[in-house]
Amino acid sequence: MLGIDVSKDTLACTLFDPATQKPLWSRIVPNTSAGISRLLKQTPQDSPWALEPTGRYSLLAATRAHDAGRSVLLAQPKKARDFLRSIQSRAKTDGLDSHGIGLFALCRPLPPYPLKSESVEQLDQLLSVRKSLSASLAAFDLQARELKHAAHTLAPVIASLQEQKAAADKQIAQLTAQQEEFSITTELRKVPGIGPVTAATLASRLASRPFGHSDAFVAYCGLDVGVRQSGKKNGQTGLTKQGDAELRRLLYLAAQANVRAKNSPFRTQYERERAKGLSSTAALCAVARKLARVAWSLHKHGTSYDPKRVYQQNLLQNP
Repeated sequence: MLGIDVSKDTLACTLFDPATQKPLWSRIVPNTSAGISRLLKQTPQDSPWALEPTGRYSLLAATRAHDAGRSVLLAQPKKARDFLRSIQSRAKTDGLDSHGIGLFALCRPLPPYPLKSESVEQLDQLLSVRKSLSASLAAFDLQARELKHAAHTLAPVIASLQEQKAAADKQIAQLTAQQEEFSITTELRKVPGIGPVTAATLASRLASRPFGHSDAFVAYCGLDVGVRQSGKKNGQTGLTKQGDAELRRLLYLAAQANVRAKNSPFRTQYERERAKGLSSTAALCAVARKLARVAWSLHKHGTSYDPKRVYQQNLLQNP
């Protein structure tokens, strides 16, 4: 097992003997094509590589290893950090982190590292840029309203950002319309509250990872409810929030728009949750969770959105 701690410039690596769980060697190689080629030669063909997802920094190593026929495993960030804290109380270095990631991978089964197709990577980059443009635009709009004497200076900046945002929206729309793996976008847009950005984000996530059950997708979104049981105490702890924070945010916003939409089938669930005594936020989270399940079902089964089928008995079992 090879544990890898990824940084922008280097890969800190520790190779373990799976039988004894003892490190065989530790070394640091450049996070470049040449450095990864060297690492491929230095590690056994049957040794899996375990690494955390660190955006584009980990993509090269994961892709090269996968193309070379190596098993590449995903060390989930939060779980890996908790494990590292449990074994490293006095120091934290890249070398120690690679040691901990290797042990973490040996101690529990890890999922395969998700590698995106070129079109998914392109869509994700466009969505990331669009989010940054939207955040900058909101910040400058606020400044323009608050700083009246500087409003004329900010006006061309705001106009430029609006133009770039519109261009990004056009590119996202074109990409999702042209690529077959994003065909689910059309059906998602029919769901009340789901706009083009949320639909594109859902399509990207569903296309890039195999979710065998709606529960898995809900957990990926961080919309699953944590459970704590000890002795005679048994209760829920709220959302786990262990997942895709951006997708969770978009689904919550979609839920807000959804319950305001005319003839929305989800409005009934919102009112039912509120009648149970849940707060507005908790009830909206329940609707967001249902939206995630509907999106997964449309993608998994290739069906069309039908508001009359949203709350059939089989779906009501997983609200």
